[in-house]
Amino acid sequence: MEETQQLKAQIDLLQAALDHINQGFTVFDRNLRLVAWNRGLSEMLDMPEGIIRRGSHLEAFIRVNAERGEYGPGDIEGKIARRIERAKLFEPHYFERVRPNGQIIAVSGTPLPQGGFVTIYSDVTEERRRQEKLERTVEERTRALRQSEDWLRLVTDNIPALIAYLSPGPVFRFANRRYADWFGQSVASIAGRSAQEVVGPELFRELEPHIDRAFEGNAVSYEYQRKRPDGTTAYMRSTLIPDMTVDGRTLGIFVLSLDATDQKQAEAALVQSQRMDAVGKLTGGLAHDFNNLLAILMGNLMSLGRMETPIEKDALDRKLSPMLEAAKRGSDLIQRLLTFSRGKAIDPQTVPLAQVIANAGKLLDGSLPPTITLKTNVEDDGIAARIDPTQMETALINMAFNARDAMPDGGTISIGLARTALDKREADELGLPAGLYAKVTVDDTGTGMDEETRLRVFEPFFTTKSFGTGSGLGLSMVYGFIHQSGGTIKLNSELGKGSCLVLYLPLKNLQGTAAGNESRADRPAPKRGNGELLLLVEDDPDVANAVTDQLQSLGYAVLCAESAQDARNLAQELPELRGVLSDIVMPGQVNGLALAREIRRNRADLGIALMSGYTDWAALSGPESSCEFPVLAKPFADDQLADTLQKILSPKP
Repeated sequence: MEETQQLKAQIDLLQAALDHINQGFTVFDRNLRLVAWNRGLSEMLDMPEGIIRRGSHLEAFIRVNAERGEYGPGDIEGKIARRIERAKLFEPHYFERVRPNGQIIAVSGTPLPQGGFVTIYSDVTEERRRQEKLERTVEERTRALRQSEDWLRLVTDNIPALIAYLSPGPVFRFANRRYADWFGQSVASIAGRSAQEVVGPELFRELEPHIDRAFEGNAVSYEYQRKRPDGTTAYMRSTLIPDMTVDGRTLGIFVLSLDATDQKQAEAALVQSQRMDAVGKLTGGLAHDFNNLLAILMGNLMSLGRMETPIEKDALDRKLSPMLEAAKRGSDLIQRLLTFSRGKAIDPQTVPLAQVIANAGKLLDGSLPPTITLKTNVEDDGIAARIDPTQMETALINMAFNARDAMPDGGTISIGLARTALDKREADELGLPAGLYAKVTVDDTGTGMDEETRLRVFEPFFTTKSFGTGSGLGLSMVYGFIHQSGGTIKLNSELGKGSCLVLYLPLKNLQGTAAGNESRADRPAPKRGNGELLLLVEDDPDVANAVTDQLQSLGYAVLCAESAQDARNLAQELPELRGVLSDIVMPGQVNGLALAREIRRNRADLGIALMSGYTDWAALSGPESSCEFPVLAKPFADDQLADTLQKILSPKP
């Protein structure tokens, strides 16, 4: 009796524990009779107390649910029968049922080893509602994100810029339509591809250092050029902005590129305008130089004309030598002035700055008033920079003319060249990376500038000169050119103490140019010919006679042709002919370049060279002006002519 009471007490304790579980609980035996349950069953499923007793059959529970509509409309008996048959299989099962009141019950049944099964009933209504709410939130945010991306795509595709995003690799993760079009891709095809594959190996080699620097966490700006499909050149200006985390890691880089072609053309037009302004200022001095040269030529020619007796060679040489030097100097001056005035597209190249300063000095020599002295001080002929030499000459001339205007009573202009090393502090003050630089200084002893002028001197169109006497573009163009070349410009000036402009350009080293400065007397004698027969094509008889004399003095035999037709016939009929020297521009005839190509097709054995008095002969020769033959610029010295002839007559390998 005591054992029975203890067992009953244990069962009551177990039942009390089961009643405190917030889930419903039932155990059915192999005959589908109720063995055990808890209070949660009746509370959760609202079962009548009359059927919740030991021995109740599962069918009673299913019937209550079916009659309440828990299983939906339809045949009640059929629904009950199907569920009883399924229960008799004693298989694990899980399903969720939505009750008519909206409550969601999760039913999980597990078979027992001796038969029957235990079932857990869980109210998952709130959990499912939270899940549905979360799914709706995710869906809404996904839709909003997709809409935001669509808006971003719409905006980026319609602004006049190339926009992209690069992840480490570097690999493209995003590109707007213009960027994709620029590299012959689609928006979809560019994503996920490497930068080298998209832009091509050659351009990637140029861009890679900038990309690497951006991934190191630096904002980078640079320019590059690329051929369009139609063959024209486009200039792009790009900025790379690193996408960085708070702790300093670079996740990727944003790319913004703008088509700078029109701006480049506008800059070139401004440069040309400023250059022509400088040419106008140079004209007076150059006219003085030319008059002096003409005076040398005329004086010596008249002196020779007055001589009645045979002239000794020494006396003749004394007359001819200054005439030849004057003619050569005049030719050099004309070529330099034409090159300077016409200019060309911005063409950065590594050039010795000493030579650029010397060229500018030659143009300035006769253009400054006698009260102003021009001095140059070059520390090292090997100092070079990657610049456009014509623009650098323009910059020096503009600075010299500004200095001239600041010295109405005369003074000294000094142009200096030295190398300098900028440490981090000095470089930061100038806005440059630390390192080695070429330092070009332009000093004057003029009136100097006040503080207001110093602050505005590099502004476009700012000038202190009276209206109509200055464009105000000189120093602003110098400023833009120097910064475009990777350098900077610094101004030091005080009223009454003159001005000093200091240009800093990234240093490039060249070997000394002493060999290039050797005197004419030190050069070896021109190489002579061995009687080879040459055909000279020149429509001007006086020029033809002069060039014939040069050729004969160098040891060549010469035939002259005044027209393109004569040249064709002679080249075809004379097998002993070894070479052709033809003028390029012959008014009213086939130009020399076309003639040379025609002769080359019929006589591949002939050496051919061309000559021209036009510095821009290519523009006169039409679109097919790229030349595969050597071209001599008239007038030319014997050594230049000899070197060219040796080149074209040498046996081909």
